[in-house]
Amino acid sequence: MASTLADINSQIKKHDEQIAQLRKQAEDLRNHERAGVIEELRKKIAEYGLTASDLKLTGRVSAVKRAAGTAPAKAAAKYRGPTGETWSGGRGRKPRWVTEALAAGKSLSDYEIK
Repeated sequence: MASTLADINSQIKKHDEQIAQLRKQAEDLRNHERAGVIEELRKKIAEYGLTASDLKLTGRVSAVKRAAGTAPAKAAAKYRGPTGETWSGGRGRKPRWVTEALAAGKSLSDYEIK
């Protein structure tokens, strides 16, 4: 089984296309199921006469209280460095690998996780 690099790259591309198609199918299915869930919830809300207040849906983020002692959720990584380290791109100091890359003329878009 002597595969060339071109053969392997071709297989990878084919599998990437299949993955993209499956992700699209999964998203479509989720959206379809979501519509059913929303309709079911609307019926229950109407049946029981529930209000946004009953459901604690005040629209204010501060109304949702975190359990004592729990840390806020960590932001998802948006950038991956050359040796695998990640950064969410949030406020505060940039990691050393980011500042060094920017100083070397690189762009943050070069390190975006896609």
